[in-house]
Amino acid sequence: MPERTATPAPGESNKPLLQLKKINSFYGPVQAHFDLDIEVRKGQIVSLLGGNASGKSTTMKIVLGLLKPRSGEVNFNGASTLGLSTPQIIRKGIGSVPEARRLFPAMTVRENLLMGAYARSDRKAVAEDLERMLELFPRVAERIEFQAGTLSGGEQQMVAMARALMGRPRLICMDEPTMGLSPLYVDKVLELIARINAQGVSVFMVEQNASLALQIAHHGYVLQTGRIVLSGPAKELLADARIRDAYLGGEGAARTAS
Repeated sequence: MPERTATPAPGESNKPLLQLKKINSFYGPVQAHFDLDIEVRKGQIVSLLGGNASGKSTTMKIVLGLLKPRSGEVNFNGASTLGLSTPQIIRKGIGSVPEARRLFPAMTVRENLLMGAYARSDRKAVAEDLERMLELFPRVAERIEFQAGTLSGGEQQMVAMARALMGRPRLICMDEPTMGLSPLYVDKVLELIARINAQGVSVFMVEQNASLALQIAHHGYVLQTGRIVLSGPAKELLADARIRDAYLGGEGAARTAS
């Protein structure tokens, strides 16, 4: 697979679009995060890496309002999202591509895509966006009247991405977007993430394949048992010996994070 190099983030602002500041969270008596600090700036792809039970998926839950931290701040576009429900957060401009995609299997692909625009009342614009999604995702267009449950894993992932874009988000959160996909669809999905970002949508992704995630990202964070232990520009992390040893060295090590 040819190497991908992330281009500089377009129109990057000094102020973060998404900011998690001094987050401490718990599952019962067990602390999941310790003073977690993460930023996603406008136009960036930011990858969150880490092993099993590192707290990556819990971080996504906090961003989407599915879990409330014990302390700390979560700000999107300069305003706090703490106390908002998940639908309210989505209406603020955050889209979600969850782990395992979570489509409605008995509904058609078209119906699944329209579910992504459920909070919108501008029907003409929704129809225009649907056509735009079918241009961006030709394979989805070919399956538009199929039941979503009959699609392959890679096709379902594309539907989940298109569904999130139907809400016109400023930021998309992606939880393990290449998990369980064939190498062919891994390449396609990562290329689509880069294309989505090039259109001005910021991306915050948890990804099991550290090498590929950092090749398309602008910035990366490494999470270990609830603490950020390493962060920086993605190119620098790719060259960091600690990253190579933990994720990129040895057979299958690039897929050790989940």
